[in-house]
Amino acid sequence: MPFYMIAQIATPSPAGEYYLRGVMETASGFKLDNDGSFQFFFSYGALDRFGSGQWTSKGNQVILNSQEKHPADFAPVQSKKTEGDNITVKMTDSNTMMLRHIYCVIQAGDKKQEGLADAAGTIIFTPQAVDSIVLIFEFCAEKQSIFAVPVKNHNYFEFRFEPWILEVLFENFVLQINDAGFSGMHPLLKGKSYSYEKRGHR
Repeated sequence: MPFYMIAQIATPSPAGEYYLRGVMETASGFKLDNDGSFQFFFSYGALDRFGSGQWTSKGNQVILNSQEKHPADFAPVQSKKTEGDNITVKMTDSNTMMLRHIYCVIQAGDKKQEGLADAAGTIIFTPQAVDSIVLIFEFCAEKQSIFAVPVKNHNYFEFRFEPWILEVLFENFVLQINDAGFSGMHPLLKGKSYSYEKRGHR
């Protein structure tokens, strides 16, 4: 009775470079390496963002996760009591072009105020108690940093950007594998499905 060896068919590795297709004036994509690491890039106008981490595959899916999770994208520089009762939130950075793109919320209980920084990175609020300060960088609107205010009589709060402010973080981000590359959501763009073509696919 003849005996037949049945060869197992190896599943091709999803490692490679994948580029976003069909979105005008936007360059974005993923690079998956054979060691299980990945890099992400996004470029729109003068804005460049990046990300990295580890990828795993399961069936027809690739799952991306960042290894580092940062507690905040800003760092406190100082807080103090100044003359007058207005509340001042101040951003400092060597790149002065970034300063005006800060959105801030101060809050105590049910009372809160919202504001946008001026060209010098300054936001001034009318007097109120402050228990917490929320900061969001306009170009990273998917992230927010919340700071508790321990000294209740302080009315001047200064912050700086952390070096990873533009980093994109991934948590169980899923892409579907298809014949051309990937399909799925984009970490920064609105919409439920985008196409990512594998380099060299034709």
